[in-house]
Formats: sequence, structure tokens, C-alpha cells
Amino acid sequence: MEENVLLQEIVKALELFSEKIHHEMHEMGERLRAEMHDMGNQLRAEMHEMGDQLRAEMHEMGDQLRAEMQEFRAEVNERFDRLDTKIASLRVELTETQETVDFLSAKTMQHERKLRGIDGKIRA
Repeated sequence: MEENVLLQEIVKALELFSEKIHHEMHEMGERLRAEMHDMGNQLRAEMHEMGDQLRAEMHEMGDQLRAEMQEFRAEVNERFDRLDTKIASLRVELTETQETVDFLSAKTMQHERKLRGIDGKIRA
């Protein structure tokens, strides 16, 4: 009988130990779930922050690109304006040169007629 009592005590001790282990495992599971939940929230917050940072950087880069494009357009427009001015100046010079050529051609024709007239008088 003493053996039975001893076995019952051992079984009771094992059951208590089993309950204690079960309780501790349950607590560990709860802590693990809580930590995982916290880590998930932290990860979501970090991802949200990174997304905001990325959007801000992209917006900044877009603004910078737009500013550079505006600057480039202004520079190109300025160069086109200078080219237009040069072309207009060249047109004026070309027109003046053409007028000079026309004038000199007319004078040359006049002189040739005079020379022919003089030559005709000399030969006559």
C-alpha cells in the first residue's frame, strides 16, 4: 500500500509539474504573440515612414527636375533669341550687300555703255 501511496504522490507530482509546464508554455506563447504583434506594428510603422520618405524624395526630385527643365528651356529660348537676332542681322547685311551689288552692277553697265559710246566715237 505504501507503494501505491508513493506512486500516487509521484503521479500527483508529475501532474503538477505537467500543469506548471503547460502554464509556462501558454505564457511563453502569449508573450511570443505579443512580441510578434509589436514587431508587426513596428515593421508597419517603419515601412510607412520609409514610404513617406520615399514619396518626399521623389517629390523633391520631381521639383528639382522641373526646375532644371525650366532653366534649360530658358537657356534654349535665350539662345534661339540670339540666333534670331544674328539671322536678322545677316539678312540686313545680305540685303545691303545685294543692294550694293545691284548698284555696282548698274554703275558697271553705265560705264560700259559710256565706254562703248566713247569707243564708237573714236572708231568713227
